Amino acid sequence: MATAVTRTDTSVTRSEREAAPESARPSLPLVDEAQRVAPPDARRLSKLYFERLAALEEGTAEYQYARNTLIEMNLSLVRYVARRFRSRGQEMEDVVQVGTIGLIKAIDRFDVTRENEFTTFSIPYITGEIKRFFRDTTWSVHVPRRLQELRVDLARAREELEGRGIPEPSVADYAALLELEEDEVIEGLVACNGYDATSIDRPIEAGGGQQRTGLIADLIGNEDPALALAENLQALKPHLAQLDERERTLLELRFGAEMTQSEIGEELGLSQMHVSRLLTRICTHLREEMLATD
Repeated sequence: MATAVTRTDTSVTRSEREAAPESARPSLPLVDEAQRVAPPDARRLSKLYFERLAALEEGTAEYQYARNTLIEMNLSLVRYVARRFRSRGQEMEDVVQVGTIGLIKAIDRFDVTRENEFTTFSIPYITGEIKRFFRDTTWSVHVPRRLQELRVDLARAREELEGRGIPEPSVADYAALLELEEDEVIEGLVACNGYDATSIDRPIEAGGGQQRTGLIADLIGNEDPALALAENLQALKPHLAQLDERERTLLELRFGAEMTQSEIGEELGLSQMHVSRLLTRICTHLREEMLATD
């Protein structure tokens, strides 16, 4: 089933560059083919473009020129992240398009005055957008296209073999008829199970259906909360890097050294109430940033 993906056209044509007022370009090097810029050069040029973007008025031709060039120069980040999802069975073009939306969000929210690397800042946005896409639009079990086609071939082969008087065809029977390797047939037969779901409350039957040894749900493992925690910590890193030294010190004392607010106040020469307000403000800011990238 094809998934509709909104296309985001971020290309910057030569005519658009030439149409941009001269004030947009004096402090910026002209990039003819932004998507072909090597990653090290893209990092260097991006800093220049972000500094210029911060000084421009949103909605102007100058602003749009700088923003679109930033998007094109950093599409390699989207492709880098998208490759991690290539085994999910979706067209890579769709994944890259979705990841580009995350890149655009990162560009619009990046603060160059923080002196944080844009690469570190943008990857959680791109990853979050792609994960949301898979969560909202794909099946629980997705079968690659070649196995979908093989499933149809196996179904037709079964009908033909049954017509020849073979009610339960073996892997070898399928392989001989379809002129395939037996390993390919086995892979196709296993993939066929991905098309039909069954209730997890169905009993497990043994001994020809005469015995019931429990429920399918009993065989399903639980999600390890440590995995989600590790992922959240990685996503939090770029946001922590944006905090100033005092804010990071407060977090380290409170959650690293596990000091009380009163102890932190004595350490830093602040009142307990002031420490409480600062911690609340910092945690609220980090929570908002994390939700924005989810």
